[in-house]
Amino acid sequence: MPNWELKNCCEHDQTVFLVMVGVFTVVILALWRMVLLTPFKLITVFLHETSHALACKLTCGQVEGIQVHANEGGVTQTRGGIYWVILPAGYLGSSFWGMVLILASTNLLTARIAAGCFGVALFIVLFVAKNWFLRGLCIGFIIFLAIIWVLQETTTVRILRYVILFIGVMNSLFSVYGRSTTYNINLFLFKLFYLFILNHKSKNIFHCPSLSQ
Repeated sequence: MPNWELKNCCEHDQTVFLVMVGVFTVVILALWRMVLLTPFKLITVFLHETSHALACKLTCGQVEGIQVHANEGGVTQTRGGIYWVILPAGYLGSSFWGMVLILASTNLLTARIAAGCFGVALFIVLFVAKNWFLRGLCIGFIIFLAIIWVLQETTTVRILRYVILFIGVMNSLFSVYGRSTTYNINLFLFKLFYLFILNHKSKNIFHCPSLSQ
């Protein structure tokens, strides 16, 4: 018989995890338009644009640059690759990275691995970024992760797992709350129609709308 009442389903750590996911979701949605969340929204846009770039590389295209702007918008410039794979990769990637980070936060070792990989990715993007704002964002978050790591390892302020979980929840919510779902669907369909009809081989620009609008 299915245990629909979920009796004896959760240990203390599991309960804390579920509660924190709920709390972070409420906090993010409540503060979405406030400046307090801006750094995390910008890093979410960064992961969105990185997903476009990875899809381009995986389909044998060339990434010519990535930009993230202060208005919380972003642009990935690519050449070649498979358009219909690259185009939806931004929002699908946001959901994917959100899932990965949320799962990684359930264990200290995997949270450390996630933070380390995140730091390496930020460092690599320093060399393909096309604007100084994105470079500054990468440097700022590398320093932020380093501080959180030091606090985790040398003090009683052990918040690395919570930071990774927060960024994961933020990315998971991005594709459905960054702009209205209808807007995102219409934008996706328009771009898909444009790419299939024209089918040109010139530079392609995949744009992330500003979250502040």
